[in-house]
Amino acid sequence: MKKLLYLSAFSLFLLSCTNTKKTENIDELISAKNVKALQEKKSALQADVTKIEEALATLDVKKDEALVSIMTVKDTVFNHYLDIQGSVDTKENILVQPEFSGTLLSLTVKAGDHVTKGQVLGRIDDGGMSQQLANAENQYALAKTTYERQKNLWDKKIGSEIQYLQSQTQMVSAQKSVAQIKAQLAKTIIRAPFTGSIDEVYVEKGQVVAPSVQGLMRIVNLGNMYVSTTVPESYIGKLKVGTVVDVYLTSLGKTYKGKVRQVGNFINPNNRSFGIEVALPNPDNLLRPNQVAKLKIIDYTSKNAIVVPTNVVQEDGKGDHFIYIVEGSNGKTGKAKKAIVTVGKSSDNVSEILSGITANEIIVTEGVNSISEGMKLNF
Repeated sequence: MKKLLYLSAFSLFLLSCTNTKKTENIDELISAKNVKALQEKKSALQADVTKIEEALATLDVKKDEALVSIMTVKDTVFNHYLDIQGSVDTKENILVQPEFSGTLLSLTVKAGDHVTKGQVLGRIDDGGMSQQLANAENQYALAKTTYERQKNLWDKKIGSEIQYLQSQTQMVSAQKSVAQIKAQLAKTIIRAPFTGSIDEVYVEKGQVVAPSVQGLMRIVNLGNMYVSTTVPESYIGKLKVGTVVDVYLTSLGKTYKGKVRQVGNFINPNNRSFGIEVALPNPDNLLRPNQVAKLKIIDYTSKNAIVVPTNVVQEDGKGDHFIYIVEGSNGKTGKAKKAIVTVGKSSDNVSEILSGITANEIIVTEGVNSISEGMKLNF
């Protein structure tokens, strides 16, 4: 092989040194239309090509040998994955809507603020309901006093029963009126529905607000993230709550460990699939709703599997799969032997071999396309 390389390099050197001169000579002969000289030049060049071909033929590597790479097969754990795409989401991601229409009197938060559940975010003008509440409370106080007096008289067998019942009814009615007005007034106070962060505020103080598509502000909690996706119905029974899932976020270049927390009970008739949710940890608060995620879900595991690179498995004219193994290895050379194998599942560029080879056998991993049965192998 070294002789071949030296010869090739030397030939290239000679050609590069004489190329310009030969080209000039040939051009001169063509310009002079010297047919005889051109024919002699052609014969000389053909003779040189013949000598080079003969030299290459004698120095070429023998056809019954090949340089290959090898590996020793070992028992290992083989996992087959279902690869699907999903979308990151959170249950706590909403547009805060006003429950009461009116002028926004105060706005106590801005985008980026962290808020806790129940915290006051703003107040809306109540339109005079505070005065109505004061009147209703006075009426309730009077009705309560009247009822208490009528009850004392009735307990002493003084007065009529109808007067007692009427005072009781008036008191209860006044009490309900107070409760109703208080409930309406509570709607003028905008509170955080859960703990989270204000993502964006869409209104300003003094603006007239009402329920709308835009809402008042968006509040998001990134502590309860999950990935939602759909899975083919053939995986029913293979996916269970608690199944560990590798979730790769393409935008972050990071892989998270999640767990299936919900498995759908409905098969979509349009695409024959069902939905799942995978809970995700978010310790660094890097996850965001609507991020694209790639899920790898283990759907098959073999604890003592024979695994080989998928590209070493070949198929012959009969449709049989085979792998070249090394016989009589002395650490540097060996002989190629064709082993018919049964291939199982494939994942991550490796395939499980169910039969045909055993642990500790040596297989050819590179150069498989240039060898044949019985060929001497160098490695």
